[in-house]
Amino acid sequence: MDYFRVEGAQPLAGDIAPMGNKNSALPLLAASLLTDDPLTIGNVPDIGDVRTKLSLLAGLGIDGRFESNTCTLHAARVRDEQPDPGLSSRIRTAVLLAAPMLARFGRVKIFRPGGDRIGRRRLDTHLLALQALGAEIDIEPGHYVLRTRGLKGCDLFLDEMSVTGTEQALLAAVLADGTTYISNAAMEPHVQDVCRCLNAMGAKISGIGTHDLTVEGVGALHGARFDIGPDYMEVGSLIGLAAATGSDVRLVGAAPKDHRMTRIMYGRLGIAWEDDGDDIVVPASQEMTVMPDFDGAVPKIDDMPWPGFPPDLISIALVVATQCRGTVLIHQKMFDRRLVFVDRLIDMGAGIVLCDPHRALVMGPTRLHGERLVSPDIRAGMALVIAALCAGGTSTIHNVDQIDRGYERLDVRLGKLGARIERLSE
Repeated sequence: MDYFRVEGAQPLAGDIAPMGNKNSALPLLAASLLTDDPLTIGNVPDIGDVRTKLSLLAGLGIDGRFESNTCTLHAARVRDEQPDPGLSSRIRTAVLLAAPMLARFGRVKIFRPGGDRIGRRRLDTHLLALQALGAEIDIEPGHYVLRTRGLKGCDLFLDEMSVTGTEQALLAAVLADGTTYISNAAMEPHVQDVCRCLNAMGAKISGIGTHDLTVEGVGALHGARFDIGPDYMEVGSLIGLAAATGSDVRLVGAAPKDHRMTRIMYGRLGIAWEDDGDDIVVPASQEMTVMPDFDGAVPKIDDMPWPGFPPDLISIALVVATQCRGTVLIHQKMFDRRLVFVDRLIDMGAGIVLCDPHRALVMGPTRLHGERLVSPDIRAGMALVIAALCAGGTSTIHNVDQIDRGYERLDVRLGKLGARIERLSE
């Protein structure tokens, strides 16, 4: 198993390009099953979850080539088989194979998905959407069996603004008979990428970037080339890293338009940056002082559905807050295990009170010191890397496979900015 050894308390400097959006790549890999023609996806991050998804697709007979962050998939010889349960258990987006397999073969078995262990993540939105579009569902131990005699368009109101639930509905609706109206849809940048790629393949989706999508079913899709956008989670992580470590960093091709709410929330911590065209420039000089509410109350940073503050950046905001002067409440609403890594920050010297599984009160600034750390999930792993870079002394971060699932060659890319981070094997 690999681990990171990090020498902290060193400012960084330089340019870094964010990787392609992980959460765009994973559903688009599944979309390749919707056509017999090749689908080429550019700017795909070379991360663990992508490699696992490609292995899952290869097991179904899909020809794939992945080189230099470009992935070409050809599903003409896909087999009417069930996705590998072992691989399915490792990534949550394995469930997105359900709609394409239903469209091609009229049946599919889906297993309870894996991914980050950050709390209960229900599948009801997926199953209700597929049921509304014409799927019959049998519940069996450890999996679901879905069948259909033909998917049909419908008026679909999602029970929550689920990103993958919205993507599941889109993947099912594009080849369904008739028109599907999807209301209460998620509208994150990666959902927009999925819509645009499907349209490039011949789908007819309108309302992109809103909570109301209209999908006119078509008889067939064709191959296409589509380049996904930058990963705004990584951009938000790198902004936090630069501010917390007092570093001059330019994020190249960072799509500033995706970071309006991040600017507001980070602004409550006294963090500012400049937009320079499509780049984001984070200066080393930051106020790093918590801004109280107008009535003097302790401010809050909380997650919301898009265009609100992303849940995946809550862990980052929390560790950055340890380096800011003042007190702030971090409120993670969506998952009940996302804050489990807080104990590791407390071991490093952070002033944090964990109020309950969803809320943490952070009192800063605190001087962190090196510790032996273990990454419990992707975003907490990145937060621990930031903490280690802020800390005096040496830290080791174990279970970095979790970090590798969501961040491409993080140690190498940060090393080019001057970070003293080394990958070792134990």
